[in-house]
Amino acid sequence: MGKLIVIDGLDGSGKNTQTKKLYERLTRAGVPACMVSFPDYESDSSALVKMYLGGAFGTDPESVNCYAASSFYAVDRYASFRLNWKADYDAGRIILANRYTTANAIHQLAKLPLAERAAFLEWLWDYEFVKLALPVPDRSILLELPVEKSLQLIDHRGEKKDIHENRAHLEKAREAALQAADAWNWTRISCLDGSGELLPVEAISDMIWNAVSDLV
Repeated sequence: MGKLIVIDGLDGSGKNTQTKKLYERLTRAGVPACMVSFPDYESDSSALVKMYLGGAFGTDPESVNCYAASSFYAVDRYASFRLNWKADYDAGRIILANRYTTANAIHQLAKLPLAERAAFLEWLWDYEFVKLALPVPDRSILLELPVEKSLQLIDHRGEKKDIHENRAHLEKAREAALQAADAWNWTRISCLDGSGELLPVEAISDMIWNAVSDLV
């Protein structure tokens, strides 16, 4: 089997950029790798995700409970795996994922009170990795970013915001991300330097490489 490396974090943390950087580094080293991103917006399998994020079921993320919303994303991942990258994974390639089950463990876990979160994480693991038989990540990287910085970077993009991209949700999502990181043993990488400024892209890329190079 191949290896699955996941990069996740709050909106604006550079997940897509860093996934591409890692792919380029592996390619230069001659390591066979594939890159996937979730949700898979180019596939029909993401239809419910797009409806949810676009506010079709309500403009408050909590209009859809965490179990239903998690199912939207999980089914999209299942279709992507079976149709797009299972063969590469089975052939031993390294798969780099920009978001994965980790995103449910951040954004959907955030909807629950603390007393219910451990049970949700158990359900989510069983649902995606056991019942749907999706590959378990060999390494999950959490790019840590304060909510204030996340909001600044979202605004800088100048794009239409989805229902997750607001302060109230992101504050809960950041708390949930740290809880999930502890529960599922994610590698945490801060995107800020000691003075609270964003680190250069290459500096973060180097830290990610150091965190996953044992898998190559």
